[in-house]
Amino acid sequence: MQCSWKAVLLLALASIAIQYTAIRTFTTKSLHPCPNPNPTNCSLGQDTDGLCEESPTSAYNLSKKTHILILATTRSGSSFGGQLFNQHSDIFYLFEPLYHVQYTLVPKLSLSKSTADRRVMLGASRDLLRSLYDCDLYFLENYIKPQPVNHTTDKLFRRGASKALCSPPVCEAMGPIDVNIEEGDCMKKCGTLNLTLATESCRERGHVAIKTVRVPEVNDLRALVEDPRLNLKVIQLVRDPRGILASRSETFRDTYRLWRIWRATGRKPYNLDATQLTTVCEDFLNSVSTGLNRPTWLKGKYMLVRYEDLARDPMKKTEEIYAFLGIPIDGTVERWIMNNTRGDDSSAKHKYGTVRNSAAIAESWRLTLSYEIVEFTQNACQQVLDQLGYKMVGSVQELKNLTFSLIEDKTFSPFL
Repeated sequence: MQCSWKAVLLLALASIAIQYTAIRTFTTKSLHPCPNPNPTNCSLGQDTDGLCEESPTSAYNLSKKTHILILATTRSGSSFGGQLFNQHSDIFYLFEPLYHVQYTLVPKLSLSKSTADRRVMLGASRDLLRSLYDCDLYFLENYIKPQPVNHTTDKLFRRGASKALCSPPVCEAMGPIDVNIEEGDCMKKCGTLNLTLATESCRERGHVAIKTVRVPEVNDLRALVEDPRLNLKVIQLVRDPRGILASRSETFRDTYRLWRIWRATGRKPYNLDATQLTTVCEDFLNSVSTGLNRPTWLKGKYMLVRYEDLARDPMKKTEEIYAFLGIPIDGTVERWIMNNTRGDDSSAKHKYGTVRNSAAIAESWRLTLSYEIVEFTQNACQQVLDQLGYKMVGSVQELKNLTFSLIEDKTFSPFL
């Protein structure tokens, strides 16, 4: 009986391996050995064993589409940042499709947090991203529960956050594509999502953008960045960890209950889970260090953006992002920025809302966190705060004085 937990753990990991292998097998069953491998008709990934696609989309796979990944963490302004691509008339945007990988695999991985588990999650996530950038939305069916019937589903996570999935031809009920689409209206009017229509819509757009908070570091994306079938560019969005902590403690009240108790009572709980904070800082430090060290494999593929810079001057920063991507910015993006960055305080109440006074909210955390929590955060995250150009505070007075910005003027030039 003493070893029963080991047996349970081994069975759980075996189940994951079987499920992931089954998914990989399903997605490669239409492939056959390629007698004359070459860049125009073969899959070139290191894990395809020289298999070659039978489908007529091989030329499409090598198209000139720009594939964009917004790499962020929860409550770092990623929903706001994603809208800068969602609003573009020639970009097919998906909001957090990796949610489905996490939802399917994490319950089976919860018994262990080993390196092997991390590899399984990242391997599945990379495979899904590669397929989605190729506009193969059918791959999602492996992870959506319950599984779609006849390629239709009403279970896609936050479908309404993707303008392309809430407008013609995917949803005729929503009218013209340039209408300002509300997420709730999409869910009410569009009905089930037809993945075949979504795939066609994706292929009609010039570019594909995906936002995720479920990949810890840019180094985890190396296989995709180096994949010759893709033209992947990574926009890493970061935010002051003190602001992230304040936003999470307000949004995820149960998970961050002990932080809220500390703020309310002034006494740090003995069982506080500091990894909720330190993991963010460690991931930022590792990821940003990789990007700023400019390895050859990231050349022309990586841009670091501070949320605070985007919030203070959204038009200028958005223009810089689109210049890095080599995509012309269009009027729908400019109009969205003008209409959605000057809201009053009430517009920021929805936890995933994007209509707000962006400049004011960037440092509003200074009015909600106690100095003791800020001091603790500064000690835990000093390296990444220095690296990203966020100033420390040494007193309650400094913390609450909003006329003194904690954001240094610092330039992070794209790695061209």
